[in-house]
Amino acid sequence: MKAYQIALALFGASLWHAAQADDSTPMSNGEYLTRAADCVACHTTAGGKPFAGGLAFKLPFGTLYSPNITADPDTGIGKWSDDDFVNAVQRGVGKDGKHYYPAFPYTSYSKMPRDEILAIKGYLFSLTPVKQASKENDISFPFNQRWGMWFWNTVFLDNKPFVADPQQSAQWNRGAYLVEGPGHCGECHSPRNFAQAVKPSESLAGTLLGNWRAYNISSDAQYGIGAWPQETLVKYFATGQAPGFGMAGGPMSDVIEHSLRYLTPEDQLAMAVYLKSTPARATGVPRPSAEVREPVPVAGDGLGLKVFNDACAACHRADGQGNNSPIATLSGLKTVNDPEGTNLIGVLLGGHNDAVRSDQRMPDFAKGYSNEELAAVSTYLLSRFGQSGARITPQDVAKSRALGLH
Repeated sequence: MKAYQIALALFGASLWHAAQADDSTPMSNGEYLTRAADCVACHTTAGGKPFAGGLAFKLPFGTLYSPNITADPDTGIGKWSDDDFVNAVQRGVGKDGKHYYPAFPYTSYSKMPRDEILAIKGYLFSLTPVKQASKENDISFPFNQRWGMWFWNTVFLDNKPFVADPQQSAQWNRGAYLVEGPGHCGECHSPRNFAQAVKPSESLAGTLLGNWRAYNISSDAQYGIGAWPQETLVKYFATGQAPGFGMAGGPMSDVIEHSLRYLTPEDQLAMAVYLKSTPARATGVPRPSAEVREPVPVAGDGLGLKVFNDACAACHRADGQGNNSPIATLSGLKTVNDPEGTNLIGVLLGGHNDAVRSDQRMPDFAKGYSNEELAAVSTYLLSRFGQSGARITPQDVAKSRALGLH
């Protein structure tokens, strides 16, 4: 911990003087760190009380539910000591001695020092407690044997705090800490092995999460964010928009909404600097060229054009640009170049109704359009603005609907 504190002083962390993105009132250190760690995203259900838990995580071996982390003494963590809380966050072991599963990113939080973890605890305990019992996990044997996580931790948990690299700048080190520690970016943007541990050799290379794809965010220019101008990446963190490069949707829009936009510009810039220095991973969905092409005519494609003209053209121009705002730009987005159309289908079904600004919002088309219509317009968009040659079927849309993670 001492090594980290020295490093933190060297690169001038701005946690103590952070301000909310939409409020000039300074946040406490604990609230800022809670935002940076995006605790609310995993511990809050749609329409539920913040931090009361209950969010479902569907994994190959069953479903996990996040616990209540409010200060309620009976259903939350109100009776937890400082050591209990630090042990859970750094080692993944709860007050009752039960091991957590790596869906809880303690493998990243282990890089955080004790004082910062306790600052988060202090903030959580300052909020109104919520009495809500945590749901029981539905995990198949043998994965429901929590004691087995002891072996998992022995192999995969590097329980060491972050240490600054003296060969790098203070800014780079700050970004490395935020990305690898509280921000836990690699937990969602990295493939996992058979034991559900992040693959270090493919860190930040992107992976599939239910019916959403977490894109490659390594420094690779074609597959990652290497070609993104630094200021564009910072703007994306602050607003969720980067016309011609990427637009936040699905789980990533939640990260922007509840976490990244609250970071100081200095911290957002530090993260951009670090990400653009990471090892390039040439895998995943490549960013398409800005070329706009007429789709090769195929029987039935007229339906896709019709749906586009009826439902999309008011905001999205046929040349790939935004009709009234650059936010609606389609050209250059990975979303329209994914051969599986994963995030494109997700956006069409779920929209962007929770976007920070009203002019970034997009309605959902799940109820108003059939699987056939959404498949047809998806194929049209992929053919016109991407180079994957993909064709989406009604079954693809139905599968995404069934996952219900929009």
